[in-house]
Amino acid sequence: MSSSTPRSAADTRPGATTDPSTDHEVLAVVLQVTDAALHVLLWQHDRGPADRSWALPGGPLMSDETLGQSVARQLAQKVDVRHLAHLEQLETRSDLDRDPRGRLLATAYLGLVPADQRSILPADTRWHQVEALPDMAFDHASITSSGVRRLRAKLSYTNLGFALAPAVFTASELQAVYQAALGHEVSATNLKRILVRREQIAATGARTSPGRSGGRPAAEYRFRTRHIEVTDQFAVLRPPEPPRTLSE
Repeated sequence: MSSSTPRSAADTRPGATTDPSTDHEVLAVVLQVTDAALHVLLWQHDRGPADRSWALPGGPLMSDETLGQSVARQLAQKVDVRHLAHLEQLETRSDLDRDPRGRLLATAYLGLVPADQRSILPADTRWHQVEALPDMAFDHASITSSGVRRLRAKLSYTNLGFALAPAVFTASELQAVYQAALGHEVSATNLKRILVRREQIAATGARTSPGRSGGRPAAEYRFRTRHIEVTDQFAVLRPPEPPRTLSE
């Protein structure tokens, strides 16, 4: 029996080679609710094969940093996002043709910014509604969709709303955040009842001033914790069912 190191099935494919120098980039799907809609942060290319198209912030993974260190560096250097309330690894893309310039792996992260935070952005960077994306570079539209799906799924069974909502909010303000993030109508009363029952939010004991909402003062709430927790692993926040007609 040979004592040589066994070869894997991949090593024996006709024409296959190993390339330890394959480039790797890190991208960030940064989402925020503003103006009653869910937005993603994008910057515009001004040269190369993606000229004039919009892209997720990110860049190359350096040899002396981890993926997490790389995405933090990219965001700090390129888009000055300093108010991320949550950051998690989303997915890795390895399609052979995802970039026409050559083989390029991409690891994407999902980042969330509270609705009341305002970031200082470079001239080539803007927030775009996720339901009306501009022309996107490479596979960045697909990666953005993955980030939106991850967010919407986790809003159902975790307390991730803390990363989108202001630190203190009324039931109607929280409803507006969830409605924009989920992409469908949400009842403020039902949402408050669900999140209180799951012990995600609690009343602060304070109320808004009479002039803030145009009516009588509203109770204010906060999330009990500002780190992610699974609160109901089988829960789904579904859109409301349409009313039945007599013919149904």
